[in-house]
Amino acid sequence: MGLEFKVARLHKFDGNGAIKAMCDISISDQLVVKGFKIIEGKNGLFVGVPQEKGKNGKWYDNVFPLTPEVLETIRKTVLSAYQGD
Repeated sequence: MGLEFKVARLHKFDGNGAIKAMCDISISDQLVVKGFKIIEGKNGLFVGVPQEKGKNGKWYDNVFPLTPEVLETIRKTVLSAYQGD
């Protein structure tokens, strides 16, 4: 069974901040992962995974794609939705 990724919700932000949008991803219409970010970095847009702040004040990723293919699929899906493709 292959995984199908879709953007379930996308909220764009106005202004000049680095975070351009937040989104939730549906995986095979069975699971939703909330809190992905579209961020403007030095080399263009990239997708940040959901994170939470630890007791030590550092931020830790909550989602870990286990293969480069899954990471690239998520990236393409999110950026395509953000850019309106």
